[in-house]
Amino acid sequence: MESERTPEGETATQVILSMFRANGLLLEAGDQLAAGDGLTSARWQTLGAVALAEQPLTVPQIARRMGLTRQSVHVTVKRLVADGLLELVPNVDHRRSPLVRLTEHGSSRYSAIDRRQAAWVNRLARGIDRTELEATARVLDELCRRLDAGEGGGATDQEDTT
Repeated sequence: MESERTPEGETATQVILSMFRANGLLLEAGDQLAAGDGLTSARWQTLGAVALAEQPLTVPQIARRMGLTRQSVHVTVKRLVADGLLELVPNVDHRRSPLVRLTEHGSSRYSAIDRRQAAWVNRLARGIDRTELEATARVLDELCRRLDAGEGGGATDQEDTT
């Protein structure tokens, strides 16, 4: 059975395709921004999740915040611990899930990349109206919220006929 997209569904498809392209380009740009500190986008993202949190996080918490699998975050955290950028500390609430926090070295590396990112993102956003950027962020946040909540069903679900 062939389904047709509504006008909103067609536009949402265009947004999703643009997001896929943007994701690849952002990862490439992130690799370039982080390369000076010997990091990749994945390692920088993990450092950022920990740096921006108000308290140490577990690997599952980092994974949820980043929209990644626990396994991939676990591998990245292990590498960052080996590099001396992160450390694992005991978690009184869950013995088998230690907390992850920045080391001083990790904090200084993250700050250096963050300064480069600030200059880069200011150039990238130059000339784009702030209200358009805010609207884009709201729409993407809402799409993420709906995906997290499982709204819309799976990719193979039949069209809702109610």
